[in-house]
Amino acid sequence: MTSRWKITTFLLVLPIWLSVPQCLRAQNAPASGLPVSVSVYDRARVNAWQWFAAPPETETYGYLENLLRIGMAQHLQHWDWQLELAQPSVLWAPDHAVSPVTAQGQLGLGATYYASNSNNSNAAAAFFKQGYLRYHFHGADRNLRLGRFEFLEGQEIQPKNATIAWLQTNRVAQRLVGNFGFSTAQRSFDGVDGHLGSGNWDITAFAARADQGVFNMNGNPELNVDVQYLAFTQSTAKQHLLWRAFALGYHDGRTGITKTDNRALSVRSADHRNIRIGTYGGDLLAAVPLGPGQFDFLFWGAIQNGSWGVLDHKAGAAALEGGYKFTRAASSPWLRAGWFRGSGDNNPTDAKHGTFFQVLPTPRVYARMPFYNLMNNTDTFLQVAEKPVGKLALRADLHWLQLTSGKDLWYLGGGAYDNKVFGFQGRPANNSTSFASMADISADWQTTRNVALNFYYAHTWGKQVIEKIYPANHDAQYGYAELVYRFDIEQRGGQKK
Repeated sequence: MTSRWKITTFLLVLPIWLSVPQCLRAQNAPASGLPVSVSVYDRARVNAWQWFAAPPETETYGYLENLLRIGMAQHLQHWDWQLELAQPSVLWAPDHAVSPVTAQGQLGLGATYYASNSNNSNAAAAFFKQGYLRYHFHGADRNLRLGRFEFLEGQEIQPKNATIAWLQTNRVAQRLVGNFGFSTAQRSFDGVDGHLGSGNWDITAFAARADQGVFNMNGNPELNVDVQYLAFTQSTAKQHLLWRAFALGYHDGRTGITKTDNRALSVRSADHRNIRIGTYGGDLLAAVPLGPGQFDFLFWGAIQNGSWGVLDHKAGAAALEGGYKFTRAASSPWLRAGWFRGSGDNNPTDAKHGTFFQVLPTPRVYARMPFYNLMNNTDTFLQVAEKPVGKLALRADLHWLQLTSGKDLWYLGGGAYDNKVFGFQGRPANNSTSFASMADISADWQTTRNVALNFYYAHTWGKQVIEKIYPANHDAQYGYAELVYRFDIEQRGGQKK
């Protein structure tokens, strides 16, 4: 056995080996064991890519990533605090998967990790992931937090209805701002947020600067990128309806970085003006009992204005989805369908920028095979989910993808994560809108309270846009196997973290 596979096996088996005594210890230890809460999270993932072919570079490769997070927290009468350390690492990222042909670029996320860590195939770091102090006013839903923390827009209320809770987490939250949780280093923010609420309603305000991280293993530095967010969320109709209205401000002051858009490179390189964009929108979620199950409906929409460097920015996006869940069946099969459209820019030479800007999202929530995002994208999909047993969740999606404008770009990425690169990539559409079809399947198994095993596989059939860039082979595949280990010791008195 090679040293590489010895290390891989060790990283994957260690959390399982640790979970046995830790589970027993957690079950047998009294709740008053510590004056603070202690949490350990470890995620090990083996990735396999076959990107669209770009010879002579090799588009087929595998690599390993691991994320360890260790935190401490405490709740007092009106205060709580948390400190957390993160240690991300990527092993054996490919050193041969970046094409010298500009349009072909990085061949999958393994190449992105390699390029984002100074062309290093084995990168690791440790950094300050979270550290904040929060004051709770009279009432559990009124608090103010200051420091470094994660922020997921769209999850301001925790719905009691399980269908609405799933839709909120998987089909609404983090479309515009998230922690990029699928990535190894993830994203945090330095700033302040506050909540004012009472039972079924909430007002959330948030203002912060984004931190480095995501594909760069060093998540300590701040970026010259700031976000402001204000939202009102309400749950009504006996928890069968949830709606939200929000406003989001974004500023990118990294004026030395070339923006990614459909203008000529020489024009973009000369544009050193800031990006300032306002996004205004809302969403509506409903779950209505009907026959032997439950019908669900989702609407999400946003419009944008502001300045994209020297250009005036006007864009928008909308999503419409519906489904039916057979709640009386043992496995609760759930059939869903949906449509999304994010605007594109139709003229690269005028003074306007019309591409919907996704800000700082967690893109993989909405693009499970991460070769696209919601910018200049039109996505029609079918989805089926099922839970054959209580701890096993199965899901399969089928997507028909088009570019909204053939005069814009095929966009990838999830926003700013480094002071040296823009954060979104773009490849030419070459006046085509026929993009790709994609089918995937996943299995998420919570084997014990502490250990979860997750599996994913996707296949993409590239169409005209991809064929023109990757003529040698315009199909792609991606899969991973993932082990997640969690362990928590609650603070004295049994108060939760």
